[in-house]
Amino acid sequence: MSENEIRDLLHRSVEAWNRADGTAYGECFTEDATDVTFVGTIYHGGKEIGSAHQVMFDSFLKGTRLTMEIVDIRFYGSDTAVAVTRGETHKGKPKKLGKVATYLIARGADGEWRIAAVQKTKHNALLEGIAFRFQPKSRPRA
Repeated sequence: MSENEIRDLLHRSVEAWNRADGTAYGECFTEDATDVTFVGTIYHGGKEIGSAHQVMFDSFLKGTRLTMEIVDIRFYGSDTAVAVTRGETHKGKPKKLGKVATYLIARGADGEWRIAAVQKTKHNALLEGIAFRFQPKSRPRA
């Protein structure tokens, strides 16, 4: 179990996105993976995730780049990890990393780590700031 292996997997997914390579992007996921996009679309399986993203790479995501910052990686046993990231899709330089994603990552029988599930959420700094102002004890430690 290695944090570097998880970082490498997430880095490969970013590289695939930045090459607009839906096949390589889908290969970062398990056969039965679930991808919940920040708009609420649910894709199932690496092949569907990859092919759907290829359609998007060829149309409204054409020319976009993905920037990702890994916030946390935790292991739950020797074959399961959870990673939390901040990221953004953009053309040019991102103004901010406005999306948060939680990844469930599993090591398969072949020994390879793949994304089993991901949930992406748009960060709403305004509502978060209001909550923290009126309920300061709701602010997370980090």
